[in-house]
Formats: sequence, structure tokens, C-alpha cells
Amino acid sequence: MRAGQDGLVAANRRGILCMAGAMSCFVVNDAFVKYVSQSVPIAQMVFVRSVFVTFIILAIARSTGATARIGDAARPRVLVRAVIDASATLMYLAALVHLPIANATAINLAAPLFMTVLAVVFLREQVDLARWLAIVAGFVGVVLIIQPRAAGFNAWAVLILAATLLHAIRDLLTRGIPRGIPSILITSAATVTASVMSGIWTLTQGWRPIGGAELLLVGCAAVFVSAGFYLIVASMRQGEMSVIGPFRYTGLLVALVLGFTVWGDIPNPLAWAGILLMLASGIYILVGERRRARSER
Repeated sequence: MRAGQDGLVAANRRGILCMAGAMSCFVVNDAFVKYVSQSVPIAQMVFVRSVFVTFIILAIARSTGATARIGDAARPRVLVRAVIDASATLMYLAALVHLPIANATAINLAAPLFMTVLAVVFLREQVDLARWLAIVAGFVGVVLIIQPRAAGFNAWAVLILAATLLHAIRDLLTRGIPRGIPSILITSAATVTASVMSGIWTLTQGWRPIGGAELLLVGCAAVFVSAGFYLIVASMRQGEMSVIGPFRYTGLLVALVLGFTVWGDIPNPLAWAGILLMLASGIYILVGERRRARSER
């Protein structure tokens, strides 16, 4: 019992680190995407980024020898996960241009709530009332930080909510993929699918020439999102979804630091209250894990 519990605690820690790393990478990617999308059609930008990401991921897969099992990327569960992942991403980006970014981010960060529900229903994970309250408190902290406007909630907000649910389902499917399949191959299946789907999307928006500086920024975005895609897969193959999922909120902390460093944005008092609430939520979950590990030894 003790060895098994110790192993679960260690797996949760690895999963939390991977999740925090993934969300940090996604935030930096979003900063590049937001800047480039001012002058390049969003579908075109996503397609070019997806092509870069595909080459990066396949190069890593080849260097690690994972391409020897490239056929595993075509397994039904891997492909279903890839389609759901790409669909959710494109849905989110399509709606993002019609919504205040604060509203979109707040809705998207409801993912830990969905993930916890799915973990309880399908994975039979045990989530006590205290952990539920910590997860909800973390989400309340997110809302206090972002302070979304009521006018921004409309049909596009519903589309982002649907994309958020799909991302949670994607993470659930990741748990069911055999451990023998390298994470880099699961990532490659998703990136190839995103390239194809975003390529089709460009047919509705048209193309425009991309300058060298814009191409460089898209390349930088591709590097960060490649790391994020891999780390999100790795995080979902560790520990418990209900423990790891809430640490998606760490991405918002990175966004706050980036906003202050690059744009000089300073949170208002309400946002500071949200930051403290979100930090308290994460610390409580971590402390709770330690107590649970000690009590079951």
C-alpha cells in the first residue's frame, strides 16, 4: 500500500509540473499568436504554425527513435483524440476573434471543472468535498483576475465552452492510450490533424504574403506550442486527473507576469484577491495530497 501510494504522489507531482510547463508554453504561444494575427488572417497563421509544429515534432520523434513505431499514431484512439484536439483548438480560435480575450480565457479555464467531473464519472477517482471546493475556489480566483464583461457572453462564448469541454474529453482519452505508445507520437498525430483541418479553414479566409519578421514570430510560437502539446500529453499520463487538472490555472499566473514584464500591466485590488485565492487553492490541493499520502501509509 505504501509503495503504491508513494508512487501515486510522485506521479501527481510529475503531472503537475508537466501541466504547469504546458500552460506556461501555451501562454507564451498565445502572446505571439495575438501579435501576428493583427496582420495575418487567423486561419493562415494557424496553418503555418501547425506546419512548423508538425516538422518540429516529427524531427524530435525521429531523433528519439519513436518513428520506428509511427504506425501507433494511426491507432483509432490516438486518431480520435487528434481530431477532438484539433477541432477544439480551431473552435476556440474561431470564437476568440469575436470575444473579449478576458471572457474567452475565463471560459477556457473552466476546463479543470470538466476534467474533475470526467475523472469521477469515467475513471472512478475519489474527490472529496474539500478538493471540489478548492477547484471551484481556483476558478473563482480566475474570474476575479480576468473580470470578464457580461456583454461578452453570447453564442461565441457557447462555442468556446464547447471547445473547453472537448479539451477535457481529449485529456480523458489521453489516459486511455496504452503507455507503450510514445507521447511524442500522440502529439504528432494531433499536429498533423491540426495542419490538415486548419489548411481547409484557410480556404474560407484567403491568404496574404507573410513577412520575414511575422514568419519568425510564428516559428517562435510553434516552438512553444510544440512543447506545450507534448507536456499536456505527458501530464495526462501521470497521476490523477482531478489533482493535476486544477494546475491549468498556473498559466494565468504566467500571463500576469508576462503582462507586467512586457506591457507594464498591474493587477487591480480585485485581481490581487483572485491571485491569492488561486494560489491558496493550488497550495491546498498540494498539502491535501501530502496529508492523504501520510494517512494511507
